[in-house]
Amino acid sequence: MKKYKIGLYEKAMRDTLSWKEKMLCAKECGYDYMEICIDASEAKISRIYMSAEEKHEIINAMFEADFPIRSMSVSALTKYALGDPDDNIRARGTEIMEKSIELAADLGIRTVMIPGYDIYFGESTLETKRLFLENIKKGADIAAQNGVLLGFETMENEFMNTVGKAMKYISLVDSPYLKIYPDSGNITNAAVLHQHDVCEDLSLGKGNVIALHLKESKPGIFREVPFLTGHVEFERIIETAWKIGVRRFVTELWDVGQDTWKEDICFANSSMRKILDKQA
Repeated sequence: MKKYKIGLYEKAMRDTLSWKEKMLCAKECGYDYMEICIDASEAKISRIYMSAEEKHEIINAMFEADFPIRSMSVSALTKYALGDPDDNIRARGTEIMEKSIELAADLGIRTVMIPGYDIYFGESTLETKRLFLENIKKGADIAAQNGVLLGFETMENEFMNTVGKAMKYISLVDSPYLKIYPDSGNITNAAVLHQHDVCEDLSLGKGNVIALHLKESKPGIFREVPFLTGHVEFERIIETAWKIGVRRFVTELWDVGQDTWKEDICFANSSMRKILDKQA
């Protein structure tokens, strides 16, 4: 029995695949579970309103494929930020957060990742930070009611691009249902930019890091960098994460239309497992 689990970010696969086809693809490439996405597109946001029949379809697909969905990324909260001063945008964000948590509970998903933004499309102010904290407290309460863990993703802007910054809000909210789900690529870029050690930063989350996104990056480039072509020190970061108790990892990559998309998924799995197996 493996001492860790590694999941695949849904958007690494072709969006035209059915739920079952995505599960079988991830399984074939060596993964243990899938992380689904509620992004800012209306098609993905509509998932939070799915009917009981649609939920049963997904659950049945999991049993048929013998492959689970165990985490969810709610990246829609970039567009509909929880600290946005616009009442309508903020209300939409809180609704997405609440419904996503409830959907996760219905599907047996353990972890819901929320982006660490007070506001993305606008200026961060004392007011946006206050509103963000207010709504994160609501989110933690909803998560507690549903028995689902929320995890802050460390992002690419200055508000929460390090584990240390995420810990501020962990302390302020002080809920066992609000933790941190760092992104290795984003915290690496922050470490290079501000000249601190990425593993020291990750260690600040000891006892509060519930999973780790394994993503490649380059200075100032946060997305769509092929694995092992950037500057992320996966060996050091995984070793540090292991030492602080992390046992769940997700490779984050995107299908960008290339014919090699499935090979890229399999390579991400094999290259990261080589490192993870050294820890186990």
